[in-house]
Amino acid sequence: MNNSILQLEVIVSKYSFLLQQLTEENASNKPAPGKWSKKELVGHMIDSAQNNIRRFIVAQYEIKPAISYAQDHWVDAADYQHYPFQDIIHLWALLNKHLVRVLKNIPVSMYPKEVFTGSLHSIEWLAADYNKHLLHHLHQVLDLEEIAYP
Repeated sequence: MNNSILQLEVIVSKYSFLLQQLTEENASNKPAPGKWSKKELVGHMIDSAQNNIRRFIVAQYEIKPAISYAQDHWVDAADYQHYPFQDIIHLWALLNKHLVRVLKNIPVSMYPKEVFTGSLHSIEWLAADYNKHLLHHLHQVLDLEEIAYP
């Protein structure tokens, strides 16, 4: 789990700088009707951070809690498309810094505790998967080499 925590710290540091290089116009552009803009993709990562913070905390005191979310509805409800992109970047970075703090405070004995997100996964597995999910979307947003994510 320490590797996942360290990796998340590096991701936040490196990619928040890269995100800030994008223009408002570029971030607002929708590639096709029904597709998310870069703002909305980062907004989706914000929603994911919020839901994962909840998963990591609730899994410590409930038995196999079921915590999932309807990602399209969350992105629509938050209206990220009309947010200033710099605000979205700051919120994304702050939530992920908070997530790092939450992960650092999880006792090792809790790592195997499970959360149902469509299937059961341990806290430790979710932390590693969360980073893969972030990198997948960050590479999409920044037009970098694609990173596959199941």
